[in-house]
Amino acid sequence: MADPARARKVAERIKVLMAQGIETLVKDPRLGFITITDARVTGDLQQATVFYTVLGGDQERADAAEVLEAYRGRLRSHMGKGLGIRLTPTLEFVPDALPEDAAHMEDIFRQVHERDAELAATRVASGYAGDEDPYRKPREPESVDDGTVAETAPVADGDGTDDQTRDDQTSDDQSGDDQTDEYADGRG
Repeated sequence: MADPARARKVAERIKVLMAQGIETLVKDPRLGFITITDARVTGDLQQATVFYTVLGGDQERADAAEVLEAYRGRLRSHMGKGLGIRLTPTLEFVPDALPEDAAHMEDIFRQVHERDAELAATRVASGYAGDEDPYRKPREPESVDDGTVAETAPVADGDGTDDQTRDDQTSDDQSGDDQTDEYADGRG
């Protein structure tokens, strides 16, 4: 088994040699515009798979596959001379699915953009379920027309009574204590 780095180098060299061989050796007008996109080699360097794309429709792809199959021996011979390794790998030509995959991805992206536009339209039309800002904030003092600040209602403490009521109760309790002391002395 060959080193993976060596297999990659051989695959890159096969890719270049196939492009040169198709340009110089293949004289069939049916070939059209062909591009070698990738080449892969097995670990033992015995088989090479060459991926290609063809510009055009289904008929051009079928013609290119026939031409490459017919010229496989000549292209393998050209590859063997250019590689300089002991055994020349067998060739297999595979049409690359890159254009179809790219078209499929474009279709998926188009559908996603359409769905995003629909969601954005519904988001604009909808409103908040509650207040726009549901968090409590300290109240701002309300201003009166003459420029003075109106008093706000007292804020309740934790025991449910407000500060003003507590102050009134405290003063009543203190005055009541004074009266109780007077009666206790017997003066009252």
